[in-house]
Amino acid sequence: MPDTGLGRIWTVPNGISFLRLLGVPLFLYLVLGPHADGWAVVVLAIGGTSDWVDGYLARRLHQVSRLGELLDPLADRLYIFATLLAFTVRDIVPWPFTIALVARDVLLTLCLPIFRRYGYGPPPVHYVGKTATFILLLAFPVLLLATAIDVSWVYASGWALAWWGIVLYWIAGLFYLIQLVAVVRAGRRPGEASA
Repeated sequence: MPDTGLGRIWTVPNGISFLRLLGVPLFLYLVLGPHADGWAVVVLAIGGTSDWVDGYLARRLHQVSRLGELLDPLADRLYIFATLLAFTVRDIVPWPFTIALVARDVLLTLCLPIFRRYGYGPPPVHYVGKTATFILLLAFPVLLLATAIDVSWVYASGWALAWWGIVLYWIAGLFYLIQLVAVVRAGRRPGEASA
């Protein structure tokens, strides 16, 4: 039976997650410093692929841990935020796209104190959210590659993935909001007026 306690820190999947976190500042340096877009694409691709690998290994090696469950989405959010920041600064993506992605995360972050008030931690990651994150982490290197090689079909493919990812990202956000409403309703004391 997997140990999901916080005591399991030094596991193979957690090591991969820590390495993913180290890739975030490296990516930012490559994109914003020397504009080494080819190497930045490699870092993004490794970061996106290792997102799947750490989860697979955690289950396969029976090394699932609460720390891993927290590190994995943290690394995902940081990669998305760092990529959006760098791409917006470099005019690879427009501000409205960036605002739409960041607004969803801000909304869900504001919901966390409500979950805690009713005795719940962060809601479990929904498969739609994982799919959206995967698509976005695939779209970003494609968009960066498109700026490096200037091929129209690569650019179109990157944006098709990006828009599909953002739609799923918001759908997953709505699922989390539905969970929040259910938690609040279930936590209401008998006799309380409904909102």
